[in-house]
Amino acid sequence: MTSNFPLAKTLRRSWSLPPTRNIRIVVLGQSAVGKTAMTVRFITKRFIGEYDPTLETIYRHTGVIDGEFVHFEILDTAGQEEDSLQIEEKIKWGDSFVIVYSVTDRCSFDEVMRLCFLINHIHSANKKGASDHPPIVIVGNKKDLQFDRMVSTDDGEKLSKALKHPYFEISTRDSYEETATVFNTLYCEMQRQGCLSPATFKKRNSSKLMEKIPKICANSTLIANGRSLSFNTLRDFIPE
Repeated sequence: MTSNFPLAKTLRRSWSLPPTRNIRIVVLGQSAVGKTAMTVRFITKRFIGEYDPTLETIYRHTGVIDGEFVHFEILDTAGQEEDSLQIEEKIKWGDSFVIVYSVTDRCSFDEVMRLCFLINHIHSANKKGASDHPPIVIVGNKKDLQFDRMVSTDDGEKLSKALKHPYFEISTRDSYEETATVFNTLYCEMQRQGCLSPATFKKRNSSKLMEKIPKICANSTLIANGRSLSFNTLRDFIPE
């Protein structure tokens, strides 16, 4: 009788999984610009409009971009006033950044330049001799609220060109595709800058501040419970 063991070994080798890319994204911007709605829209494809603006969460989500598995850790910041040490720790934690403003709020738009400067300053100091700044994507959210608009598309495009960062004007409410494009573009920017080398993926230490922020494994939660993340159910997923 012919042995089946050689065939079994061949099959095991053929089913090896491709490596997973790991990236940390920090979503920054003033309160009420739609940071949480945009993040949850990306990982669940659903729009939920109301959240507790004081909560901060790290969402863990695995997706596929250009045939590669990508493990996202997305820090959704509260956007409240905080001391410089707290914002510095969050910026140090991230590999890349989404800075969000609302087209209905001029003050949130004016905050974009300050946040870009802060990110570049902290990362330059943290990585001595590094010439490239970390990938940043600027997002003008709530374009569906045309009658409340205070920031024009032209304003956003001019700021993007001045800061030399990709820019998107989106409606988180109306379009999952526009929202997904933001995160996909950020991943492509990391590839372009060579930030996805294997050396980037070694286990990194987190500060005590970052360890206190609740973490949600979005994929496993949705599969196990068949539920979407919402303001009413969000607390169910936060460990005690």
